[in-house]
Amino acid sequence: MTETDVIIIGAGASGLMCAIEAGKRGRRVIVLDHANKAGKKILMSGGGRCNFTNYFVESNNFISNNPHFCKSALSRYTQWDFLALITRYQIPYHEREHGQLFCNESAKDILSMLLTECTNTGVSVQLNTSIENIEPHADSFHIKTNQGNFKSQSLVVATGGLSIPKMGASPFGYKVAQQFGISVIPTRAGLVPFSLQSDDKDKFSPLSGIAVPCIISNQRQSFKENMLFTHRGISGPAVLQISSYWELGEEITINLLPDVTLETELKLKRQVKIKNRLKTILDFYLPKRLLKCLLPEVLLNTSLQDISDRQIILIAELLHKWTIKPNGTEGYRTAEVTVGGVDCQSLSSKTMESKVVPGLYFIGEVVDVTGWLGGYNFQWAWFGIIMVA
Repeated sequence: MTETDVIIIGAGASGLMCAIEAGKRGRRVIVLDHANKAGKKILMSGGGRCNFTNYFVESNNFISNNPHFCKSALSRYTQWDFLALITRYQIPYHEREHGQLFCNESAKDILSMLLTECTNTGVSVQLNTSIENIEPHADSFHIKTNQGNFKSQSLVVATGGLSIPKMGASPFGYKVAQQFGISVIPTRAGLVPFSLQSDDKDKFSPLSGIAVPCIISNQRQSFKENMLFTHRGISGPAVLQISSYWELGEEITINLLPDVTLETELKLKRQVKIKNRLKTILDFYLPKRLLKCLLPEVLLNTSLQDISDRQIILIAELLHKWTIKPNGTEGYRTAEVTVGGVDCQSLSSKTMESKVVPGLYFIGEVVDVTGWLGGYNFQWAWFGIIMVA
């Protein structure tokens, strides 16, 4: 049996960061992962460029049944701390909209940095290793794997959530929590496209590839971003964002003209005797194909001078408050994150240690803390730099 101070299950972003910090503190650390490569989700993120953090990080950028839980973590390891590490490794990066930060070249730069840090701190990363059993003892954990047995004083579960199963995602971390009597908040897919009801799918699938700016809302949240029509439904940043707050059977409202007050615009144009057909005027604001799906052809071909105030109000209301009920989401197959997870009430917000099982820690996506689109989930993962006892 191999004895060590700390065993970390999961060689993703949070697991590697935790290993680095523990190694810096002189702890003997072994990272175990069933995959054949470390950091697979890092490599695929951000279209291969890794949206590794955001200039603007606040607690309200995260979803949790305990919304205050992440405040301690975010204050103790900030985006500026991670940027200092990036700078030390001279990794070039750039800012996109909303403060999102991406590598200039490749996500491989981030993974290479983390693995180099692991090497420099004496951390051992063992891949192709499946956990078969975890057995608690008075002052240690015994871990049985297909590559031998291990014993450690501290055990860190950094196995991620259920999103993107083709990358090796599994419910393993939740099962470990349940084994030790730690509650798990029910999970669901987050940052995921919507599928549409059959009739809506038939109606809107020909629009596949069309993107429009919008404000998308439900009763609890609202986002202003682009929306994308797909063959299966709707996607794009706005949809991904609201999906993390959406519940099955719920309607969403979409303002297709977020920067225009259409009623006022149309009435002003009619007042100055513009005689163009409605579709000619609306073509300036929205794609022709989308307008044909939303408004009757006879109305689109009507001169603005022949459209009444009542009709203008109804047209504006439709385009500013288009309501649709998704059939569901595309699920974990395409979800970027998992909402829900190990109950924060069971963990210390300072160390992520279980309140009932000394020496047992849960970090990263396996915990019930989920970030918005835009680098927030990686920033939460970098808090894997916790002080493991």
